[in-house]
Amino acid sequence: MTEPGAVTESLVVPRTGTAVIETRGLTKRYRGGQLAVDGLDLSVPDGSVFGFLGPNGSGKTTTIRMLMGLIAPTSGTARVLGDPMPGAARTVLPQVGTLIEGPALYAFLTGRDNLVRYDSADPAADPRTRHARVAAALDRVGLGAAAGKKAKAYSLGMKQRLGLAAALLQPRRLLVLDEPTNGLDPQGMREIRTLVRELAADGTTVFLSSHLLDEIEQVCTHAAVMARGRLITQGPVADLAAGTRGRLAVTTPDPADAARILKEHGLTGVTVDGDRVTAEPPSREVELADLSGALVHGGVRVRSFGVERASLEDAFVALTGEGFDVAG
Repeated sequence: MTEPGAVTESLVVPRTGTAVIETRGLTKRYRGGQLAVDGLDLSVPDGSVFGFLGPNGSGKTTTIRMLMGLIAPTSGTARVLGDPMPGAARTVLPQVGTLIEGPALYAFLTGRDNLVRYDSADPAADPRTRHARVAAALDRVGLGAAAGKKAKAYSLGMKQRLGLAAALLQPRRLLVLDEPTNGLDPQGMREIRTLVRELAADGTTVFLSSHLLDEIEQVCTHAAVMARGRLITQGPVADLAAGTRGRLAVTTPDPADAARILKEHGLTGVTVDGDRVTAEPPSREVELADLSGALVHGGVRVRSFGVERASLEDAFVALTGEGFDVAG
């Protein structure tokens, strides 16, 4: 996750206008009574990079499958690009690029030939420019050098890239990505984040599902948080954590002494991670200057001290009372 005070790349500012995705009371109940999505009211602004955030099993993929017309909702409505789904699927889907639950590939074909097959299945694709489109899509996701390899020899991360390339064969108004960095190493994750920003800057709305908080925080302009099939909150990423208190953080070569002193002064949630000690912020009756002075007076060598900005992780825990997978 981005360190406090670190400078991050600027995010795309979404255009104002109608929602690209809008749901009202969207619900999916499977046989046996399992409620996968419960009354979802979602609104994705045009031009945004929209993060759809939640733990595995929270209902994200089921929601995406309903939005794309792959399964029917039990109740409620969904509109994509202004049209009802699944009824308008033939009109909507040619304008949407998708990568859902990993790409479906022909293992015995090369990466290039897989994309040729995908492109050939698109009735709107001009066959005269097919090979140029395929080459451009492969280069854009960093697979140009591996285009001649058979898909069965691809790593999981390479298969994810190839699936993303398939979604980029044609210009799209909307790109729907379900866990797009799954299987990628840190460098690959950075490249995909950069690509998402570029696509949004070119006018594509990106709907990105992930269980990784740092991924959402770094690349998205807006986000929605799901838990146990229900929408917890949604809005601009910068606003989601605004109402959540941050953590008091102390960096010191004497973490055990720092933790003891903070506890003695009534602070709760004290944790130690290497030379970093964090705690719930003190009440308004306790001055930060007094805490800092107590640490110094107690012989703690303080390298940094202060209350950090609340993160999406803090907001999620505050809203749900649950922990979250924040691995990057």
